[in-house]
Amino acid sequence: MENKIVILDFGSQYTKLIARRIREMSVYSEILPFDVSLDVLRDRSVMGVILSGGPRSVLHEGAPKLASEFWDLDKPVLGICYGLQLMSHGMGGEVAPASDREYGPATLSLVDGISHPLFKDVASQSRVWMSHGDRLEKVPAGFSTAGWSENAPITAMVHNERPFMGIQFHPEVSHTEMGEKILSNFVFGICKASPDWLMADYIKRSVDEIRERVGEERVLLGLSGGVDSAVAAVLIHKAIGDQLTCVYVDHGMMRKDETRTVVETFQNNIGINLIAVDASGTFLGLLKDVSDPEQKRKIIGRTFIEVFESEAAKLDHPHFLAQGTLYPDVIESASHDGPAQTIKSHHNVGGLPEKMKMELLEPLRELFKDEVRQVGRLMGLPEEIVGRHPFPGPGLAVRIIDAVDAQSVATLQEADALFIDMLHERGLYDDVSQAFAVLLPVKTVGIMGDERTYENVCALRAVTTSDFMTADWSRLPYEFLAEVSTRIVNEVPGINRVVLDITSKPPGTIEWE
Repeated sequence: MENKIVILDFGSQYTKLIARRIREMSVYSEILPFDVSLDVLRDRSVMGVILSGGPRSVLHEGAPKLASEFWDLDKPVLGICYGLQLMSHGMGGEVAPASDREYGPATLSLVDGISHPLFKDVASQSRVWMSHGDRLEKVPAGFSTAGWSENAPITAMVHNERPFMGIQFHPEVSHTEMGEKILSNFVFGICKASPDWLMADYIKRSVDEIRERVGEERVLLGLSGGVDSAVAAVLIHKAIGDQLTCVYVDHGMMRKDETRTVVETFQNNIGINLIAVDASGTFLGLLKDVSDPEQKRKIIGRTFIEVFESEAAKLDHPHFLAQGTLYPDVIESASHDGPAQTIKSHHNVGGLPEKMKMELLEPLRELFKDEVRQVGRLMGLPEEIVGRHPFPGPGLAVRIIDAVDAQSVATLQEADALFIDMLHERGLYDDVSQAFAVLLPVKTVGIMGDERTYENVCALRAVTTSDFMTADWSRLPYEFLAEVSTRIVNEVPGINRVVLDITSKPPGTIEWE
């Protein structure tokens, strides 16, 4: 890209959120390791650099640092939290442990008369979100204090001549009232970036790149019905048409009517070459009497690859394997000492079975999830596909908290579909980030009519989140919950009690297994 903001990653849980906030301004942002070559940052396409927060202390041995030459960089630089402390420490200021770790809301007070463009149209006092154990005691030579809070005498600093500045709080989180304005001031007012990151342009560029790279070869894609693989399939199909073949594997633990929806949408309506494989008998047979969630995942993952490879072997030697890899997947797999505090391998990155000997095609690897949804809508995918909530790869197997069989799957499919359908009917589906039902291995006594029942408990889970790293349980209306509960008990055989999961993440996880 000819116009971008680079974020150097020091391990903050919010680093990806900084990038998303900037992209929401239609400016391309890219996350790079903190020790990237300075030549990359000197490139004329880089309009500015942001130093992310991080869990370490600049005072500790082995903490990530920047080369001394970095501070001679002729680009605007904004340090956030750890980035502020690193800037101060690297340029001759003083950083010291705070008497108390400051975590949570605080009040930012700007210094009277401050006129720096970073704080243009920012209120003299505003609520901000803090998360730090050290604090600045003295700004480096050439800097001035721009703001303070009750527990941090230097909450913001700005250089008097150069475009270097730092803030102790996190402007990227929604809890910081003026955070969007501060980031906008940096991106547009200081870096002079242009808002030219548009998804319509991305589609055109991607289609051209796919055509050029694929040529006359064939492409194979595993279609799950989820947002990522769906958008990747439509984008590739737009570029090369019938050179793409998609394989959809029904492992028997999909959402209700999922196979019908996938076939109707992609094969009948869009015209994509689609092979739909019903392997439910194979999967359910292997899962018989298996209740351990990790064992379930391994069995399903291994068997999925075997079924997929078997179908691929029947095709005319496709050269490319397409995957719906997203930018967060790439970051997590590539970063070191960045988000790597909780780094995980991702099924889309590095997950290609070696014996398939195919070249990866990942047309969405520059995009965040919300951008993928934009691309899907622009290409005409139905909202039923583009706007749907995440669904785990192992499907309902990890929402059945016990051994999986055809009966338990059918029961949960009905309860889950009823819950989701009612969210749509009441206009609540888009108000929550993820919602689903869970079948518990617990039976309770109930009374239906004049008869005593002894059947299963169903738990409802609905959460709201911006990034799925943290999540809060959704406050759905009581009247709605009462109606859902009544309908599930009355209409779904095998369930006689419904409970609501009101656990946030952390300490809980979004999925139960």
